[in-house]
Amino acid sequence: MADICSNRPVNGKEEDGRLEEEARETEEAKKELEAWKTKAEKADDVKARLILEKLEEDEAKEKAKQEMMAHVKKQEECQKEFKLNMSTVQEDILLRGGRRLDLLDRLKRCQAALEAKRAESTKLKQKFKIYAQIPDTEVEFRAQSKEEGDDDDSQPIRGVFAISQRPTVLLQGGQALITFEEEMVASQVLKIAKCSVSCDNISLDVKPRRITMEPAVKFEVHLDVSRKQLKVSNVPPSIPEERKKQQLEMSFSRPSRGGGEVDGVEYDRNTGTGQITFLHPGVAEGLALSGRYRVDLDSEVNVQVGPVYKYQLCKFQTFCGAPKRTILLNDIEDKGDEEDLQDHLEIHFQKPSNFGGEIESIQYASRGKALQAFFCEDSPPTAAI
Repeated sequence: MADICSNRPVNGKEEDGRLEEEARETEEAKKELEAWKTKAEKADDVKARLILEKLEEDEAKEKAKQEMMAHVKKQEECQKEFKLNMSTVQEDILLRGGRRLDLLDRLKRCQAALEAKRAESTKLKQKFKIYAQIPDTEVEFRAQSKEEGDDDDSQPIRGVFAISQRPTVLLQGGQALITFEEEMVASQVLKIAKCSVSCDNISLDVKPRRITMEPAVKFEVHLDVSRKQLKVSNVPPSIPEERKKQQLEMSFSRPSRGGGEVDGVEYDRNTGTGQITFLHPGVAEGLALSGRYRVDLDSEVNVQVGPVYKYQLCKFQTFCGAPKRTILLNDIEDKGDEEDLQDHLEIHFQKPSNFGGEIESIQYASRGKALQAFFCEDSPPTAAI
């Protein structure tokens, strides 16, 4: 019994130590458990975040896939449209090529027909020319037939005058006229809306325009001047009409004053004019050139004399058009000397790179000036012999 009692305190201490150790181990286990719980929660958070990112990536991937499919589909549609357009263009090219060949063939046929017509025209001209062999005949001239001479001399002096009004264009300040040697060059320049002309260190923008000219006229005046009749004017009304006719006839019959034998006298007292008809031609011509003649009325007076003529207006034509080789340049700013600017314009429009060509004439009007430009018809080309 004594041994047992003495052993109890020892066992109790061991039990207490074991309990304390278990408690400590339990505490450490709880701490470790808490640590693992914390790690597990963090792992769950990371897992959730990764799952969420994966979902977002999958969604982005699906969206990118859809966009890619849409682009692929659009590319296929573009390829189909391109093939369709290419096919249409090729068909159009083939059609235009066939039309071009047809036009070339038609042009060749027209040229051949034109050459045939020209050959036929030349042949007809040669065919209808009159060739006659006139034998040599000895002719003896004796005298001029009186009737034939009177008929020839009594014929009036005839003249035909062609009057043509030259078309004009008013050239305002800041404008220029350029006449090219070829029509094709002018038509090319007119297709350009605006031309930039280099002038020293600056650039000028000018606008080519077609010229519109005012209507012009062309006509002929047929004039017949009498060889026998003379017009008299400024005759003073100092004596009666019948006596005045007698005095006029006597005055114009004097060869000493340049007159001649008078065939008839007409006089109008209202206008103070008259007309003298001579028997022979030539007298009236000489007196008309002098312009004045001395007549014996109450006293000796000088009257005016002139030719008697008839005129007729023929072939009256009006026309209006635009020159084919001349263009108008508008909106030219004054930059420097007038002659230098005109030279720059001429140089610019002479260059083929600027769709220009050889220039026949050029005229520039600076600001504040105005010029009148006159045009004439182009003479037809003559073949060198």
